Amino acid sequence: MIKYVLFSFWIVLIYPLGVDLHLTGIPLIAADLQASESQLHIAFSIYLAGMASTMLIAGWCSDHIGRKPVVLVGAFMFASASIMAGSATTVNVFLSARFLQGIGAGFCYVVTFAILRDVLSARIRTKVLSMMNGITCIAPVLAPVIGFGILLFYHWSVMFYFMAAYAIVSILFCLIGIKETKPSINKQASNTTTAPLADERFLNLFFLTRLVISCFGIAVILTYVNVSPIILMGNLGFTTGQFSTSMTLLAMLSMATSFSMPKLISTFKSQTLLYTALSLFLLNAVLLLIYLLAIKYTPLLFIVFGLCGVGFSMLFGIIMSQALSPYARKAGIASSILAISQLSFASLYIWIMGWVGIASVQMLFIILLAAAIIGMVLLKISSLSSKVASLE
Repeated sequence: MIKYVLFSFWIVLIYPLGVDLHLTGIPLIAADLQASESQLHIAFSIYLAGMASTMLIAGWCSDHIGRKPVVLVGAFMFASASIMAGSATTVNVFLSARFLQGIGAGFCYVVTFAILRDVLSARIRTKVLSMMNGITCIAPVLAPVIGFGILLFYHWSVMFYFMAAYAIVSILFCLIGIKETKPSINKQASNTTTAPLADERFLNLFFLTRLVISCFGIAVILTYVNVSPIILMGNLGFTTGQFSTSMTLLAMLSMATSFSMPKLISTFKSQTLLYTALSLFLLNAVLLLIYLLAIKYTPLLFIVFGLCGVGFSMLFGIIMSQALSPYARKAGIASSILAISQLSFASLYIWIMGWVGIASVQMLFIILLAAAIIGMVLLKISSLSSKVASLE
């Protein structure tokens, strides 16, 4: 059991590794490829587009073919695309490689949740998924440091070869240490009863409420990540070093919360923790309103940023585990629906706010307020629906 958890932690890091490791090398990459830095920053959106474009295919394949083949294909594609990016001599080849990297990362990301759904009970899975958020917080902290260390001695291409090596280790780990976890299906039983099929439909209130709440949670954290450089460096005049130090400390706060979640889940009810997380979002919205209308006090912003990470860390594992709970045979598709919806909603929200011209602080305020109010309403509706169903 432990090796499957460790394997899931290992492969889920492929996605943030592809985002963060090369950031310190962007000026050098731009110079070598004769591209502007803005062109290379577009590579982040292209990477996410690659992830989102094939996640549903990955989910379907993992449910019908198996978890291992999807991991192996995804890791192999990520490794090959990383080598392609490291060897690129033009910006078009580099951006194409980033898209392919995203596809590989998306395959691995989807299967991570399906594997944990296969091998863990609901309560343990909630704890593990909460810790997983802490694991993914490690990448933004350590990856730029590793990238900087590589650049001290080697060409920027080595950063991508490092990504390729990480994916190759994932392949070896999967081949040697991991057995297929996809639940076997008794075809005869499935032909004689339709109950399991009814239980695993996606158009049900419980799944949809968890899906929407998770989308708002991801939108909060990605909006915070997106606007924090603009607020701190653009508006408040922080240096790059001050900004990096601040974000590292904030990431460590999120990690501490994530690694504390198993204890909190053992002590409190999941519903209580969900309401607490949403209440933190509401408190943040109030603090931002105070900042906008009355007190331009910088520490107030750091309280908001810190509580964004804490609230999301409390929310993520519980809401994802609950969303996946009804699905045994369709865990892969359920994971892909969740991931695609989350990325698409967050990206669309940030794009619309930018297009309309909403300022960074207001953008964060709106999503925090919406996440808190809509999340609490949906939890209440779902709870009342469950009580009515039990009475019937």
